[in-house]
Amino acid sequence: SLQSGALEESNTDLTAELVNMITAQRVYQANAQTIKTQDQVLQTLVNLR
Repeated sequence: SLQSGALEESNTDLTAELVNMITAQRVYQANAQTIKTQDQVLQTLVNLR
């Protein structure tokens, strides 16, 4: 039977989600650094001409 006023517990694993968020942040930072490095290389090539 249903219980009036009962709270449903979350089925989300907060630890796993935190790990996923940290991993995504590190991937984003690595990609941003790659883009920055590519930009520097292209800028150097432009300056060589």
